[in-house]
Amino acid sequence: MSYAANSATCLERILKAVDLQGLSKKDAALFTRRLRTHFPALFEKYTHVYGHQYDCYFHLQNLVEVLRDGVKRRKPSLKQLDEQRLRNPLWYKSPKEVGMACYVDLLGPELKDLHDRIPYFKALGVTYLHLMPLYSAPEGDSDGGYAVSDYRKVNPSLGTMADLEILSEALQREGINLVLDFVFNHTSDEHAWAKAALQGDTQYQNYYYLFDDKSIPDQYEKSLREIFPQVRRGNFTYNETMEKWVWTTFNSFQWDLNYSNPEVFNAITSEMLFLANIGCAALRLDALAFIWKEMGTNCENQDKAHTLIQAFNCCLQIVAPAVVFKSEAIVHPDEVMKYIDKEECQLSYNPLLMALLWNSLATRKTRLLTRSMQKSFTISDQCSWVNYVRCHDDIGWTFDDDVAHELGINPHDHRFFLNQFFTGRFEGSFANGVPFAENPSNGDCRVCGSLASLCGLEGALADNDKSRIDDAIKRMLLLYGITFSIGGIPLLYSSDELAKLNDYSYRNDEAKCHDDRWVNRIAVTKEDTQLALTARSQMLNQEQQASLRVFKGLQAMIKVRGERDVFGDAKTHIIDTGNPHCFAFLRANNNGERLLVICNFSEHTQHMHSDILRNLDSGQTKELLTNRNFVINSDALSIPPLEQVWLAN
Repeated sequence: MSYAANSATCLERILKAVDLQGLSKKDAALFTRRLRTHFPALFEKYTHVYGHQYDCYFHLQNLVEVLRDGVKRRKPSLKQLDEQRLRNPLWYKSPKEVGMACYVDLLGPELKDLHDRIPYFKALGVTYLHLMPLYSAPEGDSDGGYAVSDYRKVNPSLGTMADLEILSEALQREGINLVLDFVFNHTSDEHAWAKAALQGDTQYQNYYYLFDDKSIPDQYEKSLREIFPQVRRGNFTYNETMEKWVWTTFNSFQWDLNYSNPEVFNAITSEMLFLANIGCAALRLDALAFIWKEMGTNCENQDKAHTLIQAFNCCLQIVAPAVVFKSEAIVHPDEVMKYIDKEECQLSYNPLLMALLWNSLATRKTRLLTRSMQKSFTISDQCSWVNYVRCHDDIGWTFDDDVAHELGINPHDHRFFLNQFFTGRFEGSFANGVPFAENPSNGDCRVCGSLASLCGLEGALADNDKSRIDDAIKRMLLLYGITFSIGGIPLLYSSDELAKLNDYSYRNDEAKCHDDRWVNRIAVTKEDTQLALTARSQMLNQEQQASLRVFKGLQAMIKVRGERDVFGDAKTHIIDTGNPHCFAFLRANNNGERLLVICNFSEHTQHMHSDILRNLDSGQTKELLTNRNFVINSDALSIPPLEQVWLAN
């Protein structure tokens, strides 16, 4: 019997066994229709992972019941949104989509307070708000909220789940999409499943990777890397209560879930659908590269990790098709690309672009950026990059070593240089960054710091150097200008838009002092946002003036972006400029619109032949940021220091 026939037979048997009486007649018809459409793919993925287990079909029937319950709990307004998004499935490719990521307590400080921030978001042009993990988590260190103790409970310091649902509805009314984290590689050791495991419940002990002695962990450890070597060595933690070793990739209090157990997949699907039914437009898949473990491998980016994510996607299509996945894969660029697919993750962070923008600032050279983007920027027309400059995490230099070698760059030495440069250890550096996760064995590290401090504003303000202040502001606008124009959803990290400096107060907090990422997790007060919306520059000190200049500069670029379709659904072609200090790309859509962006990463004016303007296929072009006209046949094109031009036909 064929795979399709097997899945059809299985579904008919399941539908006979599953009680749909709790659904309205309309919802039962909707559920059955979507199930018939997406079950064949779900059946294929699920049985590929779990089909060898004797009770696979029992768990598959239970999963269908989980999906039924998800449909039952989905609000009518969200079902209407499902239909809208099914008619416009590429909504995320609109030029009006501009994101912001923030911690609730650093911008609120509570969920209720974010209602007052909506005018600020709209004034800036934000249409997509990613609230960093806001779930119940351990007191003190919780890895910034990524150690989840209860997916269905908001951290009491932030509010309640009812507050979150009310905020979701308010954002939706204002045209702002809510994005939430789906932390599904691990739970905290305070989650109900972990507590049951600690009490000896074997059912829940099978939810995690537990070992009676260290012999098997030692075998795995031979091919695993250490994620946070400054916190503790290795990937396993001994638990004295159970007298077992626990797989803890990220922290001793974050227990990795065992996805070889179909019961875990079903349980996490239920949590995922609960989050989807709050009213979010996207779920950020945290640490998705780590979810499948295979002895003898590095247990990252395994084939069955992709299979599981595709199966989760099938579940969403049945219950909440308005929701899309956003991949958070901070791994080799070739591996990042594998998660990006309409049937897997429709959105994906672009860590390669982020890292190489900073690289070009440090080196004033663009060849690694240009060559890497030529190789790795193009993705499916049905998907979109999420382009960012900073995030809550660190900066790691995950560029492709083969591309570096091709250009004559030694990858190891170059990463060492970048770490030295952005932590201020390299003579002449403008950056004030902090080393993170320094490996005591080899001295390797990653970099933390706010946008403003890494771009040189902190040092320039300290020295009261107006020229360096100007350069720092130009760097900030240059980096974000590229994310606004290159194609995809640009994602602002809260506090970047106000050029906030490093916050070193975490060093005095016992729960945070060991984690240098807190240096760039910066509070934005009501006074800060009010200043941005109402202040006049002549009334401000230098730091406030810089903040206002960055806010206004970003606001202006976002406005231009939203006015032209070429910033949305269009193709990007990376261009060799012939000038080692300049980066350029062409955007073109099916309506004949073209946009040429040229960026100068040096502190000196750069020149290039005007032939580059012929990419616009027009006799005259307008520069969108200044409204200046350019004539195509002039002899040369000059780009001022640390500036960019957006040229449209």
